[in-house]
Amino acid sequence: MEFYPNGALRRMLRKTRAYTLIELTVVVFLIGIMLALTMPRVQDSFLSDDLKTATRRLIGKVREYRVQAVQEQMDYQLHFDIESNQYWWEALSPKKDSTIEKKEQGRQKVFTLPGNIRILDVQLQGSGKESIGNVLVRFTKKGYIEPAVIHIGTKADNAHTIVLSPFLSAVKTYDEYIDIDGMESGSFSSQL
Repeated sequence: MEFYPNGALRRMLRKTRAYTLIELTVVVFLIGIMLALTMPRVQDSFLSDDLKTATRRLIGKVREYRVQAVQEQMDYQLHFDIESNQYWWEALSPKKDSTIEKKEQGRQKVFTLPGNIRILDVQLQGSGKESIGNVLVRFTKKGYIEPAVIHIGTKADNAHTIVLSPFLSAVKTYDEYIDIDGMESGSFSSQL
């Protein structure tokens, strides 16, 4: 250790500042409070991202099937298996050569919703909500879609509503669970 004249070592050590244990404890405590307040929002945004991704993917497939039905002049069905949270398409037109191939091709492309996102229910015009089983939505070769309301999400308070209109090429979506009145009576398309 070097010798400093006239107490220079003491003065140098006093100038060196450090944080006390109390100051460090307060900072860690404040960081903990901030994390505790922001974590639920971060978790919701991650779940919401999966939900938005699943919604976009389903809308993209609906548009793709509508265009494909018109281009190939074939009717298609979009199958929703609610229990397994899967959907796929299947050709219906009476073209002898390609019908079996198209059915098999559609069944090979089964899409499963990610994580804990699930199909909550599907409602077709003229029938009630189906929350179990298999639901079919028809796409015609003229570009029409059977009117339907599809709800996907983690639960009813964290859901998206997808509305398929028969004559509009745009698919309406809502960032919440919305019941569309008039589906059973057939006045569905006039409410959109």
